[in-house]
Amino acid sequence: MSPLLLFGIIIGVILLWLLFTYNSLITLRNRVKEAWSQIDVQLKRRSSLIPNLVEAVKGYAKHEKQVFENVTKARSALMGASNPHQAAAANDILTGALKSLFAIAENYPNLRASENFKQLQDELSDTETKVAASRQFYNANVLDLNNSLETVPSAWIGSMFGFKKEDFFKATEDEKRDIEVKF
Repeated sequence: MSPLLLFGIIIGVILLWLLFTYNSLITLRNRVKEAWSQIDVQLKRRSSLIPNLVEAVKGYAKHEKQVFENVTKARSALMGASNPHQAAAANDILTGALKSLFAIAENYPNLRASENFKQLQDELSDTETKVAASRQFYNANVLDLNNSLETVPSAWIGSMFGFKKEDFFKATEDEKRDIEVKF
């Protein structure tokens, strides 16, 4: 075997490895983007349910103006979020505002008995479950991408082509606290 042929084979193998590694990083990055879009879809679904929920509660609790304003502001912040960090922060604020809204609803038995209100609560609950599943899927994809960007040899290729690690969609401090159950 001639040295020139051997050199050509080695260069070919290196180029194939480079191409394979680059393509796998592209695939991982696209999976993270797709997973984020699933979270975004669920957060937008949640956001679109909120005006109906607010209107349902408003009819019963006209004097709770501040709570309604907080929910509306938090919803607007979530809709205006342009990246996972902003969306996570806005989601945290919205979750707190919704807790206040549901606390108000507890004071109005007729509202709690309303079929429309129950349906809205069920839809929000279903959406929360979907958000949680989407967050889990997103974080799994972020883990795969970040692992590839931190392990050799793909870390070399990643840094050469400007790939960046992604941040996880983390639970809020409120979500980490134990739930207090009273009977």
